[in-house]
Amino acid sequence: MNILFASETEKAEFWLPLLSRALPADKIFSEVQGSIDVALVATPPPGTLEKLEGVKLIQSLWMGVEKLLADPHLPKGVPIARLIDPGMVAAMSETVLGHVLDWHRHVYRYRAYQAEVKWRRHKQYLASDRTVGILGLGELGGDAARKLLALGFNVAGFSRRPKTLEDVKCFTDLEAMLPGVDALVCLLPLTAQTKGILNARTLGLLKKHACLINVARGGHLVIGDLLKLLDSGHLAHAYLDVFESEPLPADSPLWRHPGVTITPHSAALTEPRTAIARVVENIERVRRGETPLHLVDFAAGY
Repeated sequence: MNILFASETEKAEFWLPLLSRALPADKIFSEVQGSIDVALVATPPPGTLEKLEGVKLIQSLWMGVEKLLADPHLPKGVPIARLIDPGMVAAMSETVLGHVLDWHRHVYRYRAYQAEVKWRRHKQYLASDRTVGILGLGELGGDAARKLLALGFNVAGFSRRPKTLEDVKCFTDLEAMLPGVDALVCLLPLTAQTKGILNARTLGLLKKHACLINVARGGHLVIGDLLKLLDSGHLAHAYLDVFESEPLPADSPLWRHPGVTITPHSAALTEPRTAIARVVENIERVRRGETPLHLVDFAAGY
């Protein structure tokens, strides 16, 4: 088979040796040369997608596919697969737990007090006093939920379709879930339905002194609404890893706001060492004429 690796963000020097070892009989290209059977892509160089004639599968090297779906040169009728990477799933849960614990144990406040040379304690809470709400109960949300439960937190979750997760209170009505939530974690795919879902109304329904953790996409959040809720004291803190414009512009008020912790879209990166088996599995499915795993639902947008 002819396999294309095309990415301006994923490093070829990490991926190509792994692909070559796993697929020794196949030809692997870094640019389109003749017929391509499977294209492995993440922010492919301009003009790549329009050259893919007869491709059988476009395998994203990321979990999110909204940029691929928005590309006007995306070949019509070609299946696209999302990458469910165990290493990325684990990393995302680590980030979520880190932020939840930072808020729960008041560490973000103590960092600020240290800068002010201030000795001050806050009330201690048990994990069982807190409810963490997770938006999105797929692979990422389900893994984070299980690990939060293991630490003793109560967990609620929202999904578009009904879900059943052990010990998680599951909702399909977002506004019914939010009033009982102390910490809200956004892990949703970005679609027309979820754009701007973190706004004045939804965030205002959270418990007072709640925190927001957005590790999904910047388009989910209405920044102005967040800042007003932080300034009013309704929200205690926000952990933001994703932004509509990245890198985050230097003049963004988020950089200097005391109620915001910023990370550079680093919550969970694709890990080639753990992802390679999933990529190879889909290539072998194409070779056998079988349906690849984790295909995008074009109607749903993810």
